[in-house]
Amino acid sequence: MPDYVIKPIPAEMPPVSFVERPWGSFKQYANNQDCTVSLMTVLPGQRLSLQSHTGRAELWIVLDDGAVVQVGDEESVRQAGDEVWIPANATHRLSCRGDRPVRVLEVAFGNWQQDDITRYSDDYARPMAGTGGDR
Repeated sequence: MPDYVIKPIPAEMPPVSFVERPWGSFKQYANNQDCTVSLMTVLPGQRLSLQSHTGRAELWIVLDDGAVVQVGDEESVRQAGDEVWIPANATHRLSCRGDRPVRVLEVAFGNWQQDDITRYSDDYARPMAGTGGDR
């Protein structure tokens, strides 16, 4: 099996900077760090595969109320603004059980590629090991 750990992967969520300005504030999640940012949208009644990654850890920032997030054996309904840390090798899944799509901003630390996916359950009959396919 290939070694997908070719970039540093933090064991814990990196510090988040909170910066105030006269007009308001902002949070900085990856200040000059090597990362990949993706916006995931899950349609009503759909879900990602239950999966893990050897080559990256992920920080999910929930943008819409009602996102269902599973990390390990724990599943919870999340609200906009919630932050979820997913360590490398942790099983995880994002689902939408409501009647409107849910979005999650993903900040991945490490080497982002589809080949490092291991699927444990998948609604779309995709291969269990990574093949460069989608989530």
